[in-house]
Amino acid sequence: MQESPFYELVMKRAIEQGIERGIEQGIEQGVERGARENAIKNILTVLTARFPQRNTQPVKHALEAIRDLDRLTQLLQTAALTRSFEVFLQALNG
Repeated sequence: MQESPFYELVMKRAIEQGIERGIEQGIEQGVERGARENAIKNILTVLTARFPQRNTQPVKHALEAIRDLDRLTQLLQTAALTRSFEVFLQALNG
């Protein structure tokens, strides 16, 4: 059975649109992932500067489990303003 030129054109456009949507989603996911990684790096940098004697490795693992960029931004502010490492841990776990 032979397909019509119109059908082929419609299919070609549908495939192109699907590819474009896939690329856009991939870019959005990449940007979000980069923003999350940057936020985690910034939190760890602040904590290390403020509390150099503390082991931040467990904190890193906990931060990597957080998918919400707004939550990470809030934790960055907490890291910068908290009075102690323990208070930061409470905010992280709470």
